[in-house]
Amino acid sequence: MTRRDFAALPALAAVSAPLAGPIPLGSRRELFVDRFLVDVLAGAELRLATPLDAGPALAFDRPWEGAFCAYSTVVRHGGQWLLYYRGVPSSGPDGRNEEVTCVAESSDGRTFARPGLEMFPRAGAPRNNIILAGAAPFSHNFSPFLDTCPGVGSGRLWKAIAGVHSSGLHGFVSADGFRWKPVQAGPVLPSPKEYTFDSQNVAFYSEHERKYVLYYRTWQEMGGTKYRWVSRAVSEDFVHWTVEGPVDYGGAPPEHLYTNQTSPYFRAPHIYAGICARFFPGRQVLTEAQARAVRVDPKYFQDCSDAVLVTSRGGRQFSRSFLEAFLRPGLGLQNWVSRSNYPALNLAQTGPAEMSFYVNRDYGQPTAHLGRYALRLDGFASLHAGYGGGTMLTHPVTFTGHRLALNYATSAAGSVRVELLDGDGQALPGFGLSDAAELIGDEIEGYARWKQGMAVGAAQGRVVRLRFHLKDADLYSFGFGGG
Repeated sequence: MTRRDFAALPALAAVSAPLAGPIPLGSRRELFVDRFLVDVLAGAELRLATPLDAGPALAFDRPWEGAFCAYSTVVRHGGQWLLYYRGVPSSGPDGRNEEVTCVAESSDGRTFARPGLEMFPRAGAPRNNIILAGAAPFSHNFSPFLDTCPGVGSGRLWKAIAGVHSSGLHGFVSADGFRWKPVQAGPVLPSPKEYTFDSQNVAFYSEHERKYVLYYRTWQEMGGTKYRWVSRAVSEDFVHWTVEGPVDYGGAPPEHLYTNQTSPYFRAPHIYAGICARFFPGRQVLTEAQARAVRVDPKYFQDCSDAVLVTSRGGRQFSRSFLEAFLRPGLGLQNWVSRSNYPALNLAQTGPAEMSFYVNRDYGQPTAHLGRYALRLDGFASLHAGYGGGTMLTHPVTFTGHRLALNYATSAAGSVRVELLDGDGQALPGFGLSDAAELIGDEIEGYARWKQGMAVGAAQGRVVRLRFHLKDADLYSFGFGGG
């Protein structure tokens, strides 16, 4: 399937294929990042968000950091955010001893500062932020996570994956996120014959699937071209892994996805969100003179990259509902060089209505830094309708809960209304369009209302459909809950 073929699919207007039975929503939050719940769209669309540039979060300006810092991870723990990243001031082979693993801290997730640790002294800096050094090749792409598996011991609360093709992927554990030790002498995932792992390989414990999940860098040949791809493995104990194979992007045109950066979305952990680097080898923007002007390393300006949004609900199946860039490189030639614009792993809630993600900027340049980008909570994408109005009808679902929470925004002229229908598409008594209150405003946690109030508990356990009516409005998420 070509890019043109994919773009021509009548997905926005079509009725989806019938499902085996109603979808059990329970009380979980649902986002509009895929078409999982969409049966019919009429006059409405799923619209990708545009992140807001919130400025630099950390400059990579220490002697042991520099222009080639990369593969960042942000983790929430103990009332603060910890930022992990590779430090290395010059280009060279992957997995060399010059690479170190660094950490920075933040109380608000907006800007980061380096702690003064005494673990790996450097000349002129006996106290610094290095937590792993002299451990080649693992500082090349050391990627930690906080283990949420029930019953995990305090000494193994933190885990990490690291390694290159020559070493295979090794597992690490830590009690505090600063001092690490290997889980065993050898790799937890040996290298296959084909070259792999030369990126940030990410693991996490999935509450949704009740197992450890690993997404790692591989290759996939399609139409005679080899693409940088992602494969998946799973484990019950973080030590013994079963390879499941390459992920499936559902017929989307093949592109090089260099880092997948997949993690459970913190407000809806059954949805895995990946803000990943989309790499275009040989797609050159800068001339040699322009490359000299921005002082980029001479080997790092003949390609470019941006970031795209991919999502999954578990397993190897991913959705690329949006083929366009989630994050464009932006103004300035410094943003159009090789390996720049690589997103960090994980999102952070940085305000009551705001979440942030982070991106390595100005790669291979003296100005290399981590940038922050802000989004509305749940705001990867929205169900959107313009002034003329539109609707979305869900597949049949069941739910638990007594109220329907909505994250929405309207214009002053706009509105959101919700119908509850039975499995045959007929309005439930008291929940039809004529009964629905017109919601106007901007709410992260608003509630659908009808003439009889907000209570929907009478419909619990029934097979229902929801029909959302929007006018000049965006709906970012919904979920049943409340008492």
